[in-house]
Amino acid sequence: MNQGPVVVVGGGFAGLAAATALAEAGVPVHVFEARPTLGGRANAFRDPATGDRIDNGQHVIAGCYTETLAFLERVGSARLLHRPSTLRIPMVDERGRRTELSLPPLPAPVNMLAAILAWDALSASDRWSMLRIGRALGGGRPILAGETVRQWLVRHHQTPRLCCLFWEPLALAALNQSIDDASAEMFLAVTSRMFGPDTDASAILVPAVPLDDLYTIPARRFLERRAGTTTTHAKAAIVIADDRVQGVRVGESWTPASTVVCAVPWFALSDVFVAPPETLASTVRNATALGSAPIVTVNLWFDDFRLDDAMVGLPGRQFQWIFDRGRFVGGGQSHLSLVSSGAKAICSLSNAAAIDTALEEIHAALPAARRSTVRHASVIRERRATFSLKPGSPPRPGTTTAVTGLFLAGDWIETGLPATIESAVLSGHRAAAAVLEQRPERHLQRPSLS
Repeated sequence: MNQGPVVVVGGGFAGLAAATALAEAGVPVHVFEARPTLGGRANAFRDPATGDRIDNGQHVIAGCYTETLAFLERVGSARLLHRPSTLRIPMVDERGRRTELSLPPLPAPVNMLAAILAWDALSASDRWSMLRIGRALGGGRPILAGETVRQWLVRHHQTPRLCCLFWEPLALAALNQSIDDASAEMFLAVTSRMFGPDTDASAILVPAVPLDDLYTIPARRFLERRAGTTTTHAKAAIVIADDRVQGVRVGESWTPASTVVCAVPWFALSDVFVAPPETLASTVRNATALGSAPIVTVNLWFDDFRLDDAMVGLPGRQFQWIFDRGRFVGGGQSHLSLVSSGAKAICSLSNAAAIDTALEEIHAALPAARRSTVRHASVIRERRATFSLKPGSPPRPGTTTAVTGLFLAGDWIETGLPATIESAVLSGHRAAAAVLEQRPERHLQRPSLS
């Protein structure tokens, strides 16, 4: 299994992270992606009405996403992230009151606690409840088995208003599920990183270019310069015999390979194997049983309305965030993106109803928008944007498998993180490290991988 090219099935963050890490180490790599373009569930496309290249949803990268930042550095595009000097988030609550959550220049996690204490959206009892939870955020208190984020917050005496304004938006952004559904364990995996000792960990980095320019095009070029290939419109089937990888079949084409990194989503795992062996049965069964959570993005092009800030939080509403795309990616048009995470209710609406809901909420929060005309609107639904993090969900598999030469990657692989870009990239790096560990070539340059 240790000779020849490695095949990577899946061209999203996980697959491209694995492929570029292997290519950097001197291993030839072939990437197959079933979709028309690279990117998986984080891609960009051209809006037919405006001609703008837009993302399939607004993606952000936290400062604590160390693996993601390392991947972008590798392919030469980390400079394409908008990096604010400090975390400053304007909020407009359900009553229309505008406040601002701003981190002072203090060591973490004192900076976050200080920001909450200074936030004028909160009462004295809200602030006191935040002080009481400090030790638990650092992992000083155990999580109960099967505990949801809501149950954990109530157990630590968090007030309803603090939950509405702070904890719920944070959980939806990080986990794509309500605090009533999401696992407390996964929530703390994120918050312990964001509020840890690194003062840059809580920064919110937004791509200053469409996602294809941020990572898929740079990754493809990186691979091509190192004798790697990427093929799209290529639904690959992994062939296994005697618990060993034999290669992949794409239509009538056959690519022999003794090493494959399978980086497809959980919902596609059952279709990627030709006669999967019994040793993979439980992995496939658990992946099939994983639930999914949707994200809906409504894009609005106004004639002359722009935000005063690059992004605004809308706690207590169905759309939790507004992003001013013009401030991030430039262009002369007024283009706002409204994002609804954990969007089961919005996802079931018609396009017209989803757009109306977005307009109602932006008009309520930002009355100046009422004076501007919407020239164009679009709705993007990612019905299976992330896997479900409900307590009691099936276990997630590890990187290695019982099949010789087969390695798994994807945000849903067991990384200790929820369904984030960081989890996807981390899984890809771990898969690459596992492949390199089993290759005997002494000439390989081993990158530093987690």
